[in-house]
Amino acid sequence: MLVLSRKEDDKIIIDENIIITVVELHGGRVKVGIDAPANIEIHREEIYHKIEMENREAGNNGGMVKKLILKGGEEDVEL
Repeated sequence: MLVLSRKEDDKIIIDENIIITVVELHGGRVKVGIDAPANIEIHREEIYHKIEMENREAGNNGGMVKKLILKGGEEDVEL
């Protein structure tokens, strides 16, 4: 992991098109602004993990649906 020290209003540039700006430092928290192309997904970590879990669950449910279709829906399958 790269660790950088920055002051308020300082910027970090990633890959020539993502700019992270330290907007505010206060009470042990940092507020950052992120300028990035629209096709770049940006999430807080906790939201990212929730999306990952929901995608996994949706994938698993898709597998169950496929299994039901292949078996003609005759067997009980726990979802």
